[in-house]
Amino acid sequence: MSACPVDSPWFVMSGRGRGRPGPRFGRARGFGPFFGGPRGFGPRARRGDVRTAALLLLADGPLNGYQVMQEIERRSDGVWRPSPGSVYPALAQLEDEGLIHAEAAGEGRAFALTEAGRAYVEQRGSELRAPWEEMSGSVDSDVGGLFRELRRVGMAAAQIGQAGSSDQIGRAGRVLADARRALYALLAEDQDDE
Repeated sequence: MSACPVDSPWFVMSGRGRGRPGPRFGRARGFGPFFGGPRGFGPRARRGDVRTAALLLLADGPLNGYQVMQEIERRSDGVWRPSPGSVYPALAQLEDEGLIHAEAAGEGRAFALTEAGRAYVEQRGSELRAPWEEMSGSVDSDVGGLFRELRRVGMAAAQIGQAGSSDQIGRAGRVLADARRALYALLAEDQDDE
């Protein structure tokens, strides 16, 4: 690997600028707080929301952990994107409680409600509100669209960071810096000019 200037996006986002080694573009979780991480934009999930969401989704039929994450993101219009670190422990807890069980599904496994799990969901039907509705309802559609576009930009930047040449990475960093400055300029505009 060739030497990388200290101010390049690769150097800064990899953690190398803080004296520690790291992969080319963050720590395998993408951009962390920018795209649904624990300190992401929009509302924060409360303790138990992943658990409740998994129970409600599995009431519709068996899903694997990745499908649970995808379905939560889809139903919240992209506002809530739980991490594997929150979904899989919630599924393990539900399995320990006897509310769900794992079944073979191709090369992996899917989770389904047990009889006790079905009874739990039916008994608490009115108490178990779909957390994704609360998440998506608390962010208006313009903001939701902005976050979806931000995620797309992040994915494109990540692809350049992973597969781009040094020149492409440098140019991408300048594009992102220009975009950041333009966004701050929007905030600085006088609201009366509109």
